[in-house]
Amino acid sequence: MKQIGILLSGCGNMDGSEIHEATLTLLFVDQAGARATCMAPDMPMKETMDHPRGEVTGESRNVLTEAGRIARGAIVPITDIQVEELDALIIPGGAGPVKNLSDYAEKGKELTLRDDVTQLIRAFHDAGKPIGAICIAPVVLAKALADKKPVVTIGNDEATAANIESFGAEHQAQPVGGICIDEKNRLVTTPAYMIGPGISDIAKGIERLVKGVIRLTAL
Repeated sequence: MKQIGILLSGCGNMDGSEIHEATLTLLFVDQAGARATCMAPDMPMKETMDHPRGEVTGESRNVLTEAGRIARGAIVPITDIQVEELDALIIPGGAGPVKNLSDYAEKGKELTLRDDVTQLIRAFHDAGKPIGAICIAPVVLAKALADKKPVVTIGNDEATAANIESFGAEHQAQPVGGICIDEKNRLVTTPAYMIGPGISDIAKGIERLVKGVIRLTAL
């Protein structure tokens, strides 16, 4: 049975992992006959949001604790992950990748990543294990692997695509149900809610991404 790591970054599209994207990823991993291992950084959230109002609450919450809501409690800190025990990594989108895994939401193309996130992504890449990224999460992937000249998609947002290309990565435009496969770097990306508009639309691309990642584990 393939073991797929799922890197979460909180719980909720405005301040953590996008719940539809994360849940669909878990569903399609299970339907593919693989097993998911959920992980997240053990850190304070950059900010917490009142989702109905779209307002910052000022509450103090922990990324790992919040991500555990999606994982039904079965989650581990990324610093405890043994890459050799997993076959691939998938990163759902939402604001979490650009607020908690990195500071892209604040600094744009001048972003920095958390060291443990960079180390995790590069460890999977160095081991030749495929990595998938959904929605805005390919920004994190492109930055962590910038020296490898990765090819990714976030859909068709010109400003974000330009920022990705400023890292030295290549952006490939895709529709919501499309995926970009970088065979050389063993990466699979899909736009999801960067385009939307709804859960049925994003499900098509996420299912293709999961299947693409699992296919790459066999190569």
